Amino acid sequence: EVQLVESGGGSVQPGGSLTLSCVASGFTFGHFSMSWVRQQHGKELEWVSAINIGGIRRWYSDSVKGRFTISRDNAKNTIYLHLGSLQTADTATYYCAKANSPYWFGAGAPPTERDYSRWGLGTQVTVSS
Repeated sequence: EVQLVESGGGSVQPGGSLTLSCVASGFTFGHFSMSWVRQQHGKELEWVSAINIGGIRRWYSDSVKGRFTISRDNAKNTIYLHLGSLQTADTATYYCAKANSPYWFGAGAPPTERDYSRWGLGTQVTVSS
């Protein structure tokens, strides 16, 4: 069974940084693009980043571009998201998500639930002064 376990969330002040981790199991990790999506209370999902199988190609939303960095370690079945220069607007529950199809990566258009699916409980990031 697919399992995605997020960790690393916490409370930080504006301008601070945080690194999230997602450990995957139950599928061939190296065959799937991965992504991070966040959700604020009562709001829709917002995809923030994605990374292809080999970790060479990456996508970021305009709201986090230049501040967040996505990476993966296929040997550890783990994806990371480094959140830098955090702002209060970054407060949300962060989920990792796997591509719904193997050997695929959409580098242009923003990801949607047609492209990636969540399997974990997420990790909470709270940015406040």
